[in-house]
Amino acid sequence: MNDLAERDRAVIWHPFTQMQTAPAPIAIASGKGSVLYGTDGREYLDMISSWWVNLYGHAHPHIAQRVAKQLQTLEHVIFADFTHEPAVELAERLLAILPQNQKRVFYSDNGSTAVEVALKMAFQYWHNLGKPRRKVVALENAYHGDTFGAMAVGGRSAFTAPFAPFLFDVDYLPTPVPGQETDVLQQAEALFTEDTAAFIVEPLVQGAGGMIMYKPEVLDNLIKLARRRGTLVIADEVMTGFGRTGRLFASDHLVEKPDLMCLSKGLTGGTMALSITTCTQAIYEAFLSTDKHKTLFHGHSFTANPVACTAALASMDLLLLTETQQAIQRITQKHTEFVQELANHSTVENIRQQGTLLAFDLKAGEQTSYFNSIRDVAYSFLLERGILMRPLGNVLYLMPPYCTTNAQLNYTYNTLKELLRTL
Repeated sequence: MNDLAERDRAVIWHPFTQMQTAPAPIAIASGKGSVLYGTDGREYLDMISSWWVNLYGHAHPHIAQRVAKQLQTLEHVIFADFTHEPAVELAERLLAILPQNQKRVFYSDNGSTAVEVALKMAFQYWHNLGKPRRKVVALENAYHGDTFGAMAVGGRSAFTAPFAPFLFDVDYLPTPVPGQETDVLQQAEALFTEDTAAFIVEPLVQGAGGMIMYKPEVLDNLIKLARRRGTLVIADEVMTGFGRTGRLFASDHLVEKPDLMCLSKGLTGGTMALSITTCTQAIYEAFLSTDKHKTLFHGHSFTANPVACTAALASMDLLLLTETQQAIQRITQKHTEFVQELANHSTVENIRQQGTLLAFDLKAGEQTSYFNSIRDVAYSFLLERGILMRPLGNVLYLMPPYCTTNAQLNYTYNTLKELLRTL
């Protein structure tokens, strides 16, 4: 396994990576809890939950046991005209903890496809009612995935520039960060019209856009404005779901509940690819007809894969444990205490926290630019000291698994302070 990185470079194309200039990838042999173990014996604290998916630690025995048992029973079955226990049970249990207006579950494969499904549901909802609407309102700096519909409703950036001619038009609102709420609400009054099919939002935290955070009260007001025009509201909770914001879902912080929700990442505890789009009963009923043209024509070969659904059920077992909820509050409190220390550093600004997610900006020229060179400095500094973080340009953030110990958090905090002293 010592030459795994070189074998990789001979055959693999990695995501979000300039392959000509990127260093050799780090070969990982195994993981346990919050620690990843390299093939060279090095250890790395996974402080970003391996792209925000891992909730309870790597190779969790409960999830592994449930998945192993399911593999001996049913690995997959077509989900058109067929069903199975893991899919039905997962839908039942998930709807029991989601906002009460969510009544139907549609399975797909990842966060991008969950968003694609939500958009198709929204557009076809109006089509099926005989009242087609064509506009979508989204927030600037949004990220909803990398398939075409998801790119279209995301913020325009260097990531989407080559595909701009192929993306449908979207009306954008500035993100309603503190101090900008009134202006954004005024713009929203004009932007929502009788032709607005959907308003899509990452509730409370915009992830890849720079961990931009805003208050639930302003989102409640935006949703109210959308509803005045009958606009459907899509909450992309791919990142914020399953406890990240301090509650089970970011939408739990809201009075106004979304019409559709997109879930993935932590859904299976980071074990397998699976995603879900949920919707209200009214949206579901708009597709019920003797006219087959009103069918939602969307699906994937591995829709509702029984093994992935079982991993999600095991993940939910863990999520609802008292000890997990206590761990979420413990990490939240530890972050809050560290915020006080960060505030003393002159190289830091715009410190923000929502639940177990803590982010701050390094003062380094182009603010929140993904291509800011300080990103590589910070990434390498932390990695050399056994901490995996993946800065978004000059934005550093922590989103650790819930099993992360206080000692591991303290080591990370101290290393971050050491980094700040070197800048």
